[in-house]
Amino acid sequence: MKIFVTGIAGFIGSHLADALANQGHQVRGIDNLAGGDLENVSPDILWRNGDCQTLSWLPSTDVVIHCAALAHEGLSLFSPKLITENVYGASVAVFSAAIRSGVKRIVFLSSMARYGMGVPPFKEDDRCRPVDPYGIAKLAAEQTLRCLCEAHGVEYVIAVPHSIYGPRQKRDDPYRNVLAIWMNQIMNHKAPIIYGSGDQKRCFSYVDDVIPSLVKLATEPGLSGEVINIGPDEGVVTINEACRMVSKAFAGTRFYPQIPMYYPGRPNEVGAAFCSSDKARRLLGYKTETSLQAGLSRVADWMIERGPLPFKYHLPLEIITERTPRTWLEQQI
Repeated sequence: MKIFVTGIAGFIGSHLADALANQGHQVRGIDNLAGGDLENVSPDILWRNGDCQTLSWLPSTDVVIHCAALAHEGLSLFSPKLITENVYGASVAVFSAAIRSGVKRIVFLSSMARYGMGVPPFKEDDRCRPVDPYGIAKLAAEQTLRCLCEAHGVEYVIAVPHSIYGPRQKRDDPYRNVLAIWMNQIMNHKAPIIYGSGDQKRCFSYVDDVIPSLVKLATEPGLSGEVINIGPDEGVVTINEACRMVSKAFAGTRFYPQIPMYYPGRPNEVGAAFCSSDKARRLLGYKTETSLQAGLSRVADWMIERGPLPFKYHLPLEIITERTPRTWLEQQI
């Protein structure tokens, strides 16, 4: 099949492109490198540097997988225009270009943020109550995709991956990817930062466990119109527990974890956020094979091999009030 991947130099997009290419599919893509890295893209895969918001045409393609996004849920409360344009606006541009170019199927990577203040484990038919502009934009993109595809006779599938981590994750971004932030802080001889009490509950997904299901969403028949959570519902941990596990991953290395520093909780942060995987197990044969501690050890090895990076405060804050995290304002991460 001919498959086009947006965000192809990013964390999920690059892993997905590699898996599809290894199956013999012809993979192409686009990335503006806002959250991606050149080293993530295989030299055998054709791609171009470009922004999804200006995408108006695609080469002959069977499937489009839309991975690209500024996936900054917490930041979206303080930079709502930026995040909305890069999530909703960019998604609609991709959907329009894909349908105009005659694709057969569009796979959209949404977010667990769609569920907001729901009761975990979140199920696909739960009422969606997003509590931040990022989640609102993702849900709006889902609704627009459904509308356009039904109007124009195009298949669509909505994936809801959640809390994915692994090698290639952007580790110098102070606004997202808590596990990668902690690891880079440790490697920069800084104390990991925790917002609130650390009792928030999450369930993290190692990337190698998630990619096979995403590949099936793009390539297998009989899935059109489905919304499917992709990720584990076993191994729920608190943020405090996850931080201790990150520190353990650096045991025996030249980096010595420090005691975490606690800061006031961020507004609208959901206390418990994890999804049911029942539907993914039933339709895609999903299964969790990598424990959190094993996955963190692999990521630590990958990061140590590449060395620490300075954090880049590369996105502007549009709203500054007393609720804006001072860790961002004072660049403390």
